[in-house]
Amino acid sequence: MPRPGSAPAATSTQLSLDELRAEAMQWGRKPRAFGTWYVTEHMVRAMRAYGWTIVVGALGQPILYLLGLAVGLAALIDAPISQNGVEVSYLVFVAPALLMTAAISVASEEFSYPVIAGFKWRRYFFGFSASALSPGQIAGGVVAGASARIIVVVVAYYLFLWLFQAVPDPATGWLTIPIGLLAGLAFGIPYMAYAASITDDKGQVALVQRFIFMPMFLFSGTFYPLATLPLWLQWIGWVSPLWHATELGRIATYGMPVDPFAIAIHVGYLLLLSIGGYVIGRRIFQRRLGA
Repeated sequence: MPRPGSAPAATSTQLSLDELRAEAMQWGRKPRAFGTWYVTEHMVRAMRAYGWTIVVGALGQPILYLLGLAVGLAALIDAPISQNGVEVSYLVFVAPALLMTAAISVASEEFSYPVIAGFKWRRYFFGFSASALSPGQIAGGVVAGASARIIVVVVAYYLFLWLFQAVPDPATGWLTIPIGLLAGLAFGIPYMAYAASITDDKGQVALVQRFIFMPMFLFSGTFYPLATLPLWLQWIGWVSPLWHATELGRIATYGMPVDPFAIAIHVGYLLLLSIGGYVIGRRIFQRRLGA
């Protein structure tokens, strides 16, 4: 049997119907097996169009935040922050929250406009679907591509936190990297499902940024313990992936004491959002791509 791509016009007339069918199946076998990674490659290559913003954001954002907090605000807040019986400096307290916020911020970018573009503006998801790729592989590729950028950002952020001496316990502090990735996916994958459902852009993404992301950033215990808020505002933190991830980050970076059951709740909630969002998002991809 001739190899795919080797003079098809000259040889196809000499092949039987069964051989042609086998050749077609062979052509589709590889995309069916590695389709998710093909989509991932496309999403990562597409990031080159705004690659400089990724580099500047990954390096510049932690520097600005840490300089502002370490040199500015932390100089005024010289009293230690006490939570769960542990006292740490203000910089050490906010550092894990800043890393988790950066991961979720990247997720809000990669799981919103690129998804809408794939269905509505550039419609490249329909091109993928016309090949041997399944909608599930396309959705998985979007998730993997965004994960690659989140990992770059959280690794860079963690290194800066370490340089600014905001990680008292590096032996477990590095766990903020996988926790940051999980935080990004817990927010981003449900966001991907919502973005995939948008057929008419009326500024929904801007509303998410203003009325979901910003309140989550302000009221999830980022700058102060959640317990200091009135009870009627604490629910924002309870449902926020940012608060759950930040609590895990504080456990990892300076050993904040917490009940093991609470750790299971934090991890379970982030996994529930990620997996549940993917199941819903995959169904929306299947519906819109006609599978």
